[in-house]
Amino acid sequence: MAQRPELTVYDWPTGPYPARVRIAIGEKNLQASVRFVPVNLWKGEHKTPHFLAKNYSGTLPLLELGDRTFIGECTAITEYLDALEGAPTLTGATPREKGLIHMMSKRAELELLDAVSVYFHHGTPGLGPAVEIYQNAEWGLRQRDKAIRGMHYFDSILRKQPFVAGQTFSMADITLIGGMIFAGLVELPAPTECTALEAWYAHMQERPSVKNRLTISRPAEIPSSS
Repeated sequence: MAQRPELTVYDWPTGPYPARVRIAIGEKNLQASVRFVPVNLWKGEHKTPHFLAKNYSGTLPLLELGDRTFIGECTAITEYLDALEGAPTLTGATPREKGLIHMMSKRAELELLDAVSVYFHHGTPGLGPAVEIYQNAEWGLRQRDKAIRGMHYFDSILRKQPFVAGQTFSMADITLIGGMIFAGLVELPAPTECTALEAWYAHMQERPSVKNRLTISRPAEIPSSS
């Protein structure tokens, strides 16, 4: 077997978007190949010129390859990780699977994860005045309501099938997990009638990749100033 590439992930361990890549790393058993560089969201380190030179979007997580190639955006990073060794297990093996998984993953982003993010940044104090340069509270509350509608939508999906995109765990589930993590952080619970969503999420939290996502870093993390 070829030697695994050396990978660096810039993230903030408790962040809901970084959780998506950490879960994918766990699912692909790539922990030994990854080192983590903490980028402090609360101090705005992801918006500094030093970090923006690596990732124009100024978002986390960010994957750095051994040749200094940088890959941002959770979906793109997951695609890369899933294709490293053998057949993909998270992003689909057939055209039909790929289409369904990517569709449902995008819906999980738009209808829940990103909506909760906008609510956090605009409808709550967010990351604080030093980072939140502009806030629109009305927009934030509208996105909170959108997130609740998204929970109802995914509850209806999960009443018909065990996973977000069908019969197997995929990137779409990881994206929805990220949304539920973020909803928990901002204290936005799922409506009580969303019992299928709640049961699915409880089941997902028992997966080793989800349960251990905060402890997969190497014992000696690289300092953020490196």
